[in-house]
Amino acid sequence: MTGPEVPPSRVDSSGESIGDLVSELTGDLSKLMRQELELAKAEIRQEAVKAGKATGMLAAAGFAGYLTTVLLSLALVFALGAVVPLGWAALIVAALWGAVGAVLYATGRARLRTVNPKPERTVETLKEDAEWAKHPTR
Repeated sequence: MTGPEVPPSRVDSSGESIGDLVSELTGDLSKLMRQELELAKAEIRQEAVKAGKATGMLAAAGFAGYLTTVLLSLALVFALGAVVPLGWAALIVAALWGAVGAVLYATGRARLRTVNPKPERTVETLKEDAEWAKHPTR
């Protein structure tokens, strides 16, 4: 006497049961979701680094602006108090700091505009995964 036979509808052509196939599919989907989450984390981390660098440049521009204000104030004091070369020298230094601040501000602002908080590759692969889940035999 042999064991009970499994109806043909419950076994595929390779001999695996539908339950085994569903279990394998569930495991694969779980692994895929973990990988997608790791990809999203990596992309967000990369964008955060870019944002941090751009923010640092904007902070440096703020510091340069502060120095510009201090030196311009000193230059004005010296220029008005007595017309001496020291006051004009301070004015030239302040103008240089102003130029540095403008360049840092423009560069930081441009880099901040390139920051993309949306993990593009992850979104694209999730769309592909959703399409595959709808039609796994394609």
